[in-house]
Amino acid sequence: MVKRLYLVAVTLWLGVVPLWGCRFVAPTVPADGTGSVLETSTSEAKVQVTVSIPPQKYFVERIGGDRVTVNAMVEPGANPHTYEPKPQQLKMLATSQAYFRIGVEFESAWMNRIKAANRSLQVVDTAEGVELLPMVAHHHHEDEAGENHHGEKEAMDGEPSTSDPHIWLSPPLVKQQAETVYGALVKLDPNGESVYRANLDKFLGDIDALDRDIRSTLAAVKTRKFMVFHPSWAYFAKAYNLEMIPIEVGGTEPSAAELAQLIERAKQEGIKVIFAQPEFSTKSAETIAQAIGGEVILLDTLTPNWLENMRQVTDKLARVMSAVFLVVIG
Repeated sequence: MVKRLYLVAVTLWLGVVPLWGCRFVAPTVPADGTGSVLETSTSEAKVQVTVSIPPQKYFVERIGGDRVTVNAMVEPGANPHTYEPKPQQLKMLATSQAYFRIGVEFESAWMNRIKAANRSLQVVDTAEGVELLPMVAHHHHEDEAGENHHGEKEAMDGEPSTSDPHIWLSPPLVKQQAETVYGALVKLDPNGESVYRANLDKFLGDIDALDRDIRSTLAAVKTRKFMVFHPSWAYFAKAYNLEMIPIEVGGTEPSAAELAQLIERAKQEGIKVIFAQPEFSTKSAETIAQAIGGEVILLDTLTPNWLENMRQVTDKLARVMSAVFLVVIG
């Protein structure tokens, strides 16, 4: 009996010896809920970045893919010109490695506080290298109503003020922004360069296809003109040989006298459709539409799926511009 117990003890001792000096590494389950098991020693943490608006989130995600997590400050439907980040959004910046700015007004007001939330935060200007157009500071006068504001000139209908930030609404300019995003991600995560390059090439190809489709769709329209309330579409107009005539400038709606002039011009031009943006008041749009016997249709500049949204906007513009002259509010 004693001999049998001795043999059992020796067997157990021999089984334990190989474990001495060995370290058990517990598998790690990622927090994304995929259920995939990754070795702690081989897993790579995702690059954490923050952007200002939803279209930028789309751009960065297209290039960064699964290697990047992107947070957007401005929520869909909010006004990026007057947006005020929530306290939890500022706290979120503590884990961000980079902030991609684009030039919308709230950035200037909040950038010092954004930087203060994370002293190591790298701020990337995605408008770098983009030829910016000026915004306008005053409404046009009655004697200017008949002037032809084409391409770059449409943003000059008044006194130039700050630069127009709406560079995400021009596919050719988005290609430039994509290159900037790619360069920034490579600096943050050199190991992901090949992934970022492949994703960038695919994204640029999709933008080129979109650009061709827009040009083809707009080729047969009967008028190249459109009137805007908030001048969001100057870069789009410049890219596709259109004429944008702004109504709201300098962040203010037209006065009663200016509104009357716009209604009269709309009647003279045969305008029957007014486009409005979700984040802006539709009061002026509805007033003009009622006066001309027209209708109001929404265009969204901040839809998260940028590529699909640009196709939808183009289709709406082409459908109306093929029939009548139009007014765009927003």
